[in-house]
Amino acid sequence: MAEFNEMTREGYEALNAELEELITVTRKQNAERLKEAISLGDISENAEYDAAKDAQAETEERITEIEGILRTAKVVDDQPESEDDADAAVVQTGRTVVIKDMVLKETMEYKIVGSSESDPFNGKLSNVSLVGQNIIGHKAGETVTFELEGGEMAKYKILEVRR
Repeated sequence: MAEFNEMTREGYEALNAELEELITVTRKQNAERLKEAISLGDISENAEYDAAKDAQAETEERITEIEGILRTAKVVDDQPESEDDADAAVVQTGRTVVIKDMVLKETMEYKIVGSSESDPFNGKLSNVSLVGQNIIGHKAGETVTFELEGGEMAKYKILEVRR
């Protein structure tokens, strides 16, 4: 059975745009850079040639990585099916959640996103992170307790869930 990589529509479109840029622009730039480096002569001791080859390899590696992510992507459609959508208040990928760390007494707001979109410093929490996977499926008002790496306990109260 194939494993899927859940992601938001926004994250899916951003990866597609990055892939398009890498294929249509960056690849050509790398080829030009290589061509220029080769024209400088002996490539055995040519730092410009080595740098151009490294850039080309990094670009191809990123293209392969994005293609793999997109191949297994499952875009989460977070549009309400109706006004009384029963699971509208359930934490899931694509939803924004306000949680309170009951240990540190801090309140945080995150959008739950796929692992390839994760950026916790900018309010995007991965659905497969320790906190993300433990709050998914819970509703506003619930308190979730789970063990952290190292044996400490974490306790989060879900204050709000919104689309």
